[in-house]
Amino acid sequence: MDLQPIKLAGSPKTPAVNFDPDKGVVELKGRSIPENAIDFYRPLIDWLDKYATTAKTNTEVNIQLEYFNTSSSKCILDVFKKLETVYRVTNSVIINWYYEEDDEDMLEAGEDYQSILKIPFKMIEIEE
Repeated sequence: MDLQPIKLAGSPKTPAVNFDPDKGVVELKGRSIPENAIDFYRPLIDWLDKYATTAKTNTEVNIQLEYFNTSSSKCILDVFKKLETVYRVTNSVIINWYYEEDDEDMLEAGEDYQSILKIPFKMIEIEE
């Protein structure tokens, strides 16, 4: 089965999404405070389930969120758990966690995920 890319424009409440199976790219960018985080993230998590069976040799994950709420944080963890499955299969997933230089909260959030997961994380500071 051919896996279609998911491309969603960001909104004030939801992040821009770029999941590209051909390039092995998974990106979330912006704010994540959807009315219903589970409804927003479920198709992404389902997509990653399918992607895990046909994953590229290298999967690059770019997470550049300026803010996310508690319900999003749980869903983001679910996304990462699916990526952990991909990592177990291909052994080549890198998560690039972007945060602004003065945003301690976002850095800590990335470090929290890093401590839970068994995937290489790269903390990348964005200079303003």
